[in-house]
Amino acid sequence: MVGAKGQTPVISIQGVTVKFGGIVALDSVEFDILDGEILGLIGPNGAGKTTLFNCLSRLYTPTSGNIAFMGESILGQPAHRIAGLGIGRTFQNVASFANLSVRDNVRIGAHSDTRSNPLFDALWLPSVRREERKIDEVTADLIGWLGLEDVAELPVGGLPFGTQKRVELARALASHPKLLLLDEPACGLNHDEVSELGTLIKRIRDERGVTVLLVEHHMSLVMSVSDRVVVLNFGEKIAEGTPDEVQKNPEVVAAYLGDGH
Repeated sequence: MVGAKGQTPVISIQGVTVKFGGIVALDSVEFDILDGEILGLIGPNGAGKTTLFNCLSRLYTPTSGNIAFMGESILGQPAHRIAGLGIGRTFQNVASFANLSVRDNVRIGAHSDTRSNPLFDALWLPSVRREERKIDEVTADLIGWLGLEDVAELPVGGLPFGTQKRVELARALASHPKLLLLDEPACGLNHDEVSELGTLIKRIRDERGVTVLLVEHHMSLVMSVSDRVVVLNFGEKIAEGTPDEVQKNPEVVAAYLGDGH
C-alpha cells in the first residue's frame, strides 16, 4: 500500500481484525502513517486503541489482516524484536526501572540498537568496547536533549512523575526508532506539563526525525500536535482526516457526546 504522497508508509495497518472469543475488539481497521507524520489515534473507552497498539508492539497477533513496517510485515516477528526493527514505545503507566538511575534506564534502551552477544561481552572484545562507547554517547545526548542532566545519577523512582515520563521517552528514543508509539503520554500530567509535552512531541518529530503515533484521551493535545487523526469506535474506524475535519465529523461527535448532539 502506498501513501497519499506517493511514498511507502512507515507503518501500514491493513484490514486488521482482532477477536477475543465472541468479542470483536478491532474490525477490519485500515490506515497508513507517512514518514515524518504525527498521527493521533483517538476514540472513547473500549474503542480498540490499546488493542491496536498491542498489535503494533506484537503483544497481540491479529485474527486477520496485516501490519507492514517500512513495507515488510511484522507479524512473523516476536515482541522482543520490535524495538530492533525501529519501533519504540512508551506506556500509559510509567514502566521504568525505579531503582536504577536515569542514566542506566536510558542505557537499557540503547542496548536494543547494538549487536553484542554474551560471549563477546564476557571477553570484552574491541567491538564490545566500541558498542559501549556508542551507548554512552547516545545516552549523554538524550539526557542533555531532554534536560535531565541534573537528575542523571538519581534513581528514577524518586523523581516527579513528569520527569519520569521524560526518562521513559529518553529510553524509547535511545534505540533510534523510526516510529514512536506514545500510549497516553499526558496521563497524570498537569496543565503546564501537558503543554510542554506537546512541544516535545513536535521536537521529537522535527529534530530527531521520528514518526509518531499518539494514542491519547487529552483532546486538546491531540488536536494541537497531530497532522492527521484516526478515530475508532467499538473496534471500527469511523473517521480519518485533519484535526479540523475530524472535530466536525458527525460520527465522531456522536461517538463522544451521543446522538442527541
